[in-house]
Amino acid sequence: MRYLIILILSIGFCSVSAQKQTKYESGINVIRDTAEYCSQVNDFSDAELVDISDYIPEIKLDMRYATDNNFTHEVIYDTALAFVRKPVAKALQSVQQSLNKQGLGIVIMDAYRPYAATVKFYEVYNDTNFVASPYSGSRHNRGAAVDISLIDLKTGEEIPMPTYFDDFSEKASPVYMDLSEEVIKNRELLISEMKKQGFTVYPSEWWHYDYNGWEVFPLMDLSFEQLLEIKRK
Repeated sequence: MRYLIILILSIGFCSVSAQKQTKYESGINVIRDTAEYCSQVNDFSDAELVDISDYIPEIKLDMRYATDNNFTHEVIYDTALAFVRKPVAKALQSVQQSLNKQGLGIVIMDAYRPYAATVKFYEVYNDTNFVASPYSGSRHNRGAAVDISLIDLKTGEEIPMPTYFDDFSEKASPVYMDLSEEVIKNRELLISEMKKQGFTVYPSEWWHYDYNGWEVFPLMDLSFEQLLEIKRK
């Protein structure tokens, strides 16, 4: 009986009204109900979306979509937080530890992205080489992708990379070579360190990394505020 009461209370804490489906979702399933999300986490603990800063307290965040410093020129997120699935956070923790030995660290520009943001991005810039299609959803929507770069721990500044974040040009490709030796070395170091911990660089963006096995995680459209509320409970 006590377990049943706890379970009912937990579901109650997680329950909210589901948002409406969009015109893009005929062939995909997007999780909007927090009770459904909590049930999935109860069955599969790796499905939990965790705050990266809980695993890497010293992590530097530069959450571009919580500002207007992004390609939409609009504030997309109300809160500058970085959530990922639990095994992704643990893998990033290992990346950070390895880089710290070299006087470097990672900076996060984006992590879990609610599906509604993917719809917004597509409607602003519908080139699916750089923006995920809402018809299939993004690996960011699954909490299994991160946009990152490297920083110098002494200065706290980003080290030279091929382009700025969200540069929609050929220079953003991780195999583009008309660059200085220093920039190529920095890019290859990031790719190598991420690969060691189970990440694959995206073919069009040197900063985007997918966690291997991302397919097991469903598409999500929970806001950061909803995730924080669940965390508080």
